[in-house]
Formats: sequence, structure tokens, C-alpha cells
Amino acid sequence: MTVEVTPGIIRKLWTGEAGIFRDHLLRLDTESRRSRFGSAVSAEFIERYASRVFRTGAIVHGCFVDGELRAAAELYPMGDVLPGEAEAAFSVEQEFQNHGLGSQLLERVILSARNRGIRTLCMNCLAHNRRMQQIARKFDAELSFDTDEVVAELTAPFPTALSLAQEAAADAQGMAGAVLQAQRMATGRLFHWLMPDPAPVEPELEPS
Repeated sequence: MTVEVTPGIIRKLWTGEAGIFRDHLLRLDTESRRSRFGSAVSAEFIERYASRVFRTGAIVHGCFVDGELRAAAELYPMGDVLPGEAEAAFSVEQEFQNHGLGSQLLERVILSARNRGIRTLCMNCLAHNRRMQQIARKFDAELSFDTDEVVAELTAPFPTALSLAQEAAADAQGMAGAVLQAQRMATGRLFHWLMPDPAPVEPELEPS
């Protein structure tokens, strides 16, 4: 089942948003969890994973639709000092797949990797995950197949003043969008509190 997806807000997640990231991963259906982690994982595993993701130095981009995190992309640099390689992982809730969210997130991940001097970006996915392979091919990734796993490698360009400005502008736009979204949600709650739904009118009984 798919839903009509309104344009989302893509921005980096903050350290204090581990709970939001966890809730997104918990909403993944069984197949989407398997595609993200390479095998079936439990809710307890996701709880532990989300609690430490921001302590690993990962950069997490999220796509928020109507205020809810519905898709995420994680960038994990390999090495502590000037890493030249990184791993990327993606998760999209089932109802929001096939709407281009993965492609938008990969574009942001490549930009972040580029501006940090990361040249080689690796993505692992299951062999039957054609959707992820198609997204990787859109960005000229080289795919290598090994039994039931596929490794996609793509080369990020060198950073430039323009690419740095693009990331800064994207961060500012994401921040502004998050603030505006929070204001809209707060206004909606206030309006609902001031104008509660009217009580149902009981139908009048005709005299017998």
C-alpha cells in the first residue's frame, strides 16, 4: 500500500533526536528492516542501535513528512582522522517508498561525504533489493554481486567552495523548515484546544 506523499523536509538529525530515529526504525515492516540491516532484527536490537548511532560519529539525514521522520540515510566515515571511505545505509518506511525519498537522501549523503574529503562511498544491500540498486545506479555507482549481497561503490567529487555553500544552504533550509513545521503543529494543537470538536447532536425521538 502506498500513500500520497507531500513534499518532505530533509535535514540532518540532531544528537537529541535518537528517539525520533528509533521510532522511525521501529515503524519499518519486516521486509524493510531486512533490507536496512541485512537480516531480520528485533525491536530490542533497534532500541540498542538507535541509542548509540550518534556516538559513532555518524551523520544522519532524515526526511520528515508532515512532521514525522519517514526515511533516513546514515553516513559512517571509516577512520577517525581524514577518512577517505565511508559506508551509507538507508531506511524508508513501506508506505513512503517509490516516492523518490531514497534518491533525495543519497544526494545529500554524497554532498556531505564530498565536503568531508570522503571519496569512496560504500553501500551494502541484499541481492533482491532492486530499488536500492536502481538508486545507486542513478549516481553512477559500481555494483559487485557476492552470493545474496550487493556492494555498491561510488566516487564522490572533490569539495569546492560551491559544494560547501550548497551544504550550508541545505542545513539552513532544513533548520528553517523544522522551525516552521513545529510552529504549524503548535498552532494546530492550540486551535484544536480553543475550538474543540462539537458534541454530537442526539436525534430527536418522535412521540409514540
